[in-house]
Amino acid sequence: MTNHHLFTLKSGLRVLVFSMPRLESATVMVGVGAGSRYETREINGLAHFMEHMAFKGTKKRPTTEKIASEVEAVGGVFNAFTDKEFTGYWVKLPVRHLPLACDILSDMLTNSLLKQEEIERERGVIIEEINMREDVPMTKVAVEFERLLYGDNPMGWDIAGEKETVSKMTRRDFLEYMRRLYFAKNMVVAVAGGIEEKKLSKLIRDYFSPLRKVGKNITKPISVEPRAVQDKPRLKLIFKKTEQAHFCLGVPGYSLKDQRRWPAGVLAAILGGGMSSRLFLEIRERRGLAYYVGSEAEFYTDSGFIVSRAGVKIEKLSEAIKVTLGEMEKLAAKKIAQKELNKVKEMLKGHLILSLEDSQNVAQRGATQLILEGKVRTPAQALGEIDKVTTGDVQQVACDLFRREKINLTIVGPYKKEKDFLELIY
Repeated sequence: MTNHHLFTLKSGLRVLVFSMPRLESATVMVGVGAGSRYETREINGLAHFMEHMAFKGTKKRPTTEKIASEVEAVGGVFNAFTDKEFTGYWVKLPVRHLPLACDILSDMLTNSLLKQEEIERERGVIIEEINMREDVPMTKVAVEFERLLYGDNPMGWDIAGEKETVSKMTRRDFLEYMRRLYFAKNMVVAVAGGIEEKKLSKLIRDYFSPLRKVGKNITKPISVEPRAVQDKPRLKLIFKKTEQAHFCLGVPGYSLKDQRRWPAGVLAAILGGGMSSRLFLEIRERRGLAYYVGSEAEFYTDSGFIVSRAGVKIEKLSEAIKVTLGEMEKLAAKKIAQKELNKVKEMLKGHLILSLEDSQNVAQRGATQLILEGKVRTPAQALGEIDKVTTGDVQQVACDLFRREKINLTIVGPYKKEKDFLELIY
């Protein structure tokens, strides 16, 4: 199993090292405690826009092409992603080119040009990304689910932003955002792969020392709880002429700090975590209603949720929703068999073990944990937490979460009458 070594530079930058001796490759990831939840309405989408702009040129590498060509010339790959509470930038390449990965990432995050012409050009790209998300029902329904669950606050807004807000962002907004959140104490460098730790320490110091030591971080993020009191089910119906109906049906859940997250994760897997899960078997295999169907648990620093989703035959949507609700009620009403619990726990542990064979997954897992939880859980500790979950734990969490008054249902499809679906969830 991959264990880690953690050290902190004088600047406050935390460095995570995962030695994977058998690998000839390595991943360097820079994680930032930044994301869409740190935005106001006026700058919704800025975290995501900033991620794009980091690739648009530096003093040393003035164009996207220059950055990309250096990575690809050695067979490497690179990318970035933005979430609600975390932004990650990474480069994966042959381990002998590790200095190049550190050079490029540090350059991107300390010397971005943020040229006005590039901002204007990328603004169009992001607006097209937003248009694409609007046109893809399975993406649209997921965005609307979180909006319904959290309400009108940063946790409920689309990470990509709105076209109106993206259209108004200025260079000053980017500079202020970086000044506020992109500083050493709010960042983590995670390196995983076939690396030599002694050489790595000097490498990190050499390349990441230019990071500012302090910023203007928001220590208490903006309104993050799911809408405080939910005493009845909620429905959001989005009319769209589609060939398939898409729905998300879920409930508020637990945070990363809540020990109940472990049985909640097991519960979501039992419900819809694979081809042998209850919803997959009932909705797809036995009834033939859907191509995709599944469930997942999401955990943030102070909230979370469990959601089930599917794309089903238009005329069979009500049936699929009833089946989903029925399976949730069964899990609350009766303990699952020990055999089913054992199978699901082994599945989850197996997924974790398989993910640890990829240096990018290892680096991302470590950086995310350190930023969001302030610590890194070893694989053995995570496996132990899964092992501890009992049938009673699963039922207790199901009873707590799977209640009608906590239901949130979003639907995208050719429907106009909310009444037809409200009757299902009341």
